[in-house]
Amino acid sequence: MEYRALGTSGLKLSVIGLGTMTWGEQNSEADAHAQIEQALEAGVNFIDTAEMYPVPPRAETQGRTEQYIGSWLRRTGRRGDIVLASKVIGPGMFPYLRGGPRLDRAQVIAACETSLQRLQTDVIDLYQVHWPQRPTNYFGKLGYEPRDADGPAIEETLAALGELVRQGKVRHVGVSNETPWGVGEYLRLHRERDLPRIQSVQNPYSLLNRSYEVGLAEFAHRERIGLLAYSPLAFGMLSGKYLDGARPPNARLTLFTRFSRYNGEQGVAATAAYVALARQHGLDPAQMALAYVSSRPFVVSNIIGATTAEQLRSNLDSAALTLSDDVLRGIEQIHARYTIPCP
Repeated sequence: MEYRALGTSGLKLSVIGLGTMTWGEQNSEADAHAQIEQALEAGVNFIDTAEMYPVPPRAETQGRTEQYIGSWLRRTGRRGDIVLASKVIGPGMFPYLRGGPRLDRAQVIAACETSLQRLQTDVIDLYQVHWPQRPTNYFGKLGYEPRDADGPAIEETLAALGELVRQGKVRHVGVSNETPWGVGEYLRLHRERDLPRIQSVQNPYSLLNRSYEVGLAEFAHRERIGLLAYSPLAFGMLSGKYLDGARPPNARLTLFTRFSRYNGEQGVAATAAYVALARQHGLDPAQMALAYVSSRPFVVSNIIGATTAEQLRSNLDSAALTLSDDVLRGIEQIHARYTIPCP
């Protein structure tokens, strides 16, 4: 397993990170504990979660994922073996969470303290803003529409994160589902107001969504703010298991039809091309897709998710796969035909 520097934090993360958002919905507590053990055995040291998880979000299950991690930490005492990340939710249709989430000082601090209780730890290594307070383009939205920001500004959010760092409850901070302007604003406030420096951006990145390359990759390179890539398999689409209208039993897109970000006409066509390329070269399509993400120099950790031990093993094995020049050329040729089909 390769380990990469997380910004300027001094931490090193495994190039494969363990995502957790199925724990508490598709996966039981025992499944979650088994996945952690399996991942650590393979050299993974980075576990990513969020106060909102599991997904799809429901009031009845909110926080259960963190609870499962906490029970594993309590049982094993292996807190020192992992770099633990979580997130504070942004605004949206979540009235069950603090009466409607906002990224103001009181809610950021309350969210962190509640996560610490569920996780049964004294400190979160990387605490991230799950998505912005302001109206902007994230979760696949296109066509920017200028609107006045409603709610607390980034400065209040970052100042609250700074309090948590000073109190020793958070080691480092990051953002998620952010735009180039947002990253620039966080950096400006760090420099001008002596507030914490963001170390990471957790955004979607896969063969079906390379939008990060358009503006944010340069930030990653010049400012040492690494990408924590989520949805590297595009909800499993890039495995090929959903092609030709297939809906395997218990698969995410079978169970939860609300997830349509990656299965539009262009996404399906691009997926078919990538799967054909993988098979042409004798590769597992999912492993090829994961290996491509891991190979990008701006990626710090590639956050995988799985619902079975077999899926997890296959995803972990992608860390050992180096793609040939022929495969990489084939990927770029497909990308030229289907450029960011699923932003």
